[in-house]
Amino acid sequence: MIYSIEVNALSVYAGKTRLMGPISFNLSNGGTLVIMGETGAGKSLIAQAILGTLPNTLHAKGQITVNGRRVDQMRQSARRRMWGTVIATLPQEPWRALDPLMRAFRQVSEAHHYVGGKKRSLANADTAKAFETLGLTGAEKQLPNTLSGGMAQRVAFAAATAGNAPILLADEPTKGLDAERHTKVVELLAKVPKEGGTLIAITHDVSVTRRLAGEVIVLRDGALVEQGKAIDVLANPTSSYTQSLIDADPKNWPQSEKQSDLAEKRDVVLTVENLAVARSGKRLFEGFDLTLRAGERVALVGPSGIGKTTLLDAMAGLIKPEAGTVTRAQSQSRHTVQKLYQDPPAAFPARIALKHVLKDVARLHKTDWSSVLTTLEKLGIHPSLLDRKPDEVSGGELQRISIARALTVGPKVLLADEPTSRLDPITQRDTLNMLETMAAAENFAVVLVTHDRQIANKWADRTIILT
Repeated sequence: MIYSIEVNALSVYAGKTRLMGPISFNLSNGGTLVIMGETGAGKSLIAQAILGTLPNTLHAKGQITVNGRRVDQMRQSARRRMWGTVIATLPQEPWRALDPLMRAFRQVSEAHHYVGGKKRSLANADTAKAFETLGLTGAEKQLPNTLSGGMAQRVAFAAATAGNAPILLADEPTKGLDAERHTKVVELLAKVPKEGGTLIAITHDVSVTRRLAGEVIVLRDGALVEQGKAIDVLANPTSSYTQSLIDADPKNWPQSEKQSDLAEKRDVVLTVENLAVARSGKRLFEGFDLTLRAGERVALVGPSGIGKTTLLDAMAGLIKPEAGTVTRAQSQSRHTVQKLYQDPPAAFPARIALKHVLKDVARLHKTDWSSVLTTLEKLGIHPSLLDRKPDEVSGGELQRISIARALTVGPKVLLADEPTSRLDPITQRDTLNMLETMAAAENFAVVLVTHDRQIANKWADRTIILT
């Protein structure tokens, strides 16, 4: 059977304002399209328009044809019936796709059973195989809120592909994954077109684009910049913007100035001694020590699920360690230790405009609103975005807004859990440069959790590897 998806002059609007488009493409069996661009360029809007899941405040124009049927003219109920069996999606925020009250194995098994139409025994067997392939063995009974970001991403991937839909939309499928899992997920994505399916992948990772090949679309500020075969576009981009995306790969970043010698003369802001932490009754590691000084930048690197997030939670006082101590400087209140969450949507109230959230924090901590706006400007966030709710901005935009909110408190210690994982290389580099500059100016320490050794080595004063 021939499967196809054709998009003609697709645009997305907020009222009369065009946010993205127009774009056009045509894919059939064995086809791959990779959509690249900066955070907030409108990449995810394409997937939402195809699926029919745009927020109520937005609307699409143009033609979307799947297997010869104009889905943009269908009732929403008819489009829903195609989900999982004809067209499946791996969303950018895995926690939003998972039932918070259902354990990981059952979530995937039910997708095999109800969407894939398999008997319970076969559904369970296929789920067990997927968990083994994706390195999830041992996580079968965990609830989503106990999974690391990378593990949640892999569970969502297993559930999304359980119905064997011939068309897969994958929105930032490798974010938050360590190098080994990153490679595995890309290999699984590449199998979709090889086995006769159709893949649309949204990514800001140039290495993913190279490995998936196929066609590529490059977006900037919602407008089409470049389109063609990935091998040609990446080797000889016609746009300076495309070249800037390629050049912004972390391996090409300049080395940040180390402050190791200077830090020894600064005040200690946080001390961790002989720390042991556990999650869901399982001890993750023990005997962890850290002396953190003002203005210092420390990177924590380790595979997904090793316990990096749990360690930050213990350092922030959000959970009680099984053993050991975390001690703030005597002059500091508990508010001076701030955490940036790996999953920004979970850190914001869903139904409240972002402006109200930030203004509440500014008022509580007696921070002038103009300084908040200045920080947002440095992070590349336009004030108009604050009139929206969390699900009405991109994941990368929300991540930068969460950074601004944390800095509004005036922290002495910033615990940053994958704070740039949702950002394109350019925005990622600029955001970490801004954090480096502000940490030096305001004399606050940063503990950065990252899967990327290149980022850790280029940006941090010192790197701690968790194994």
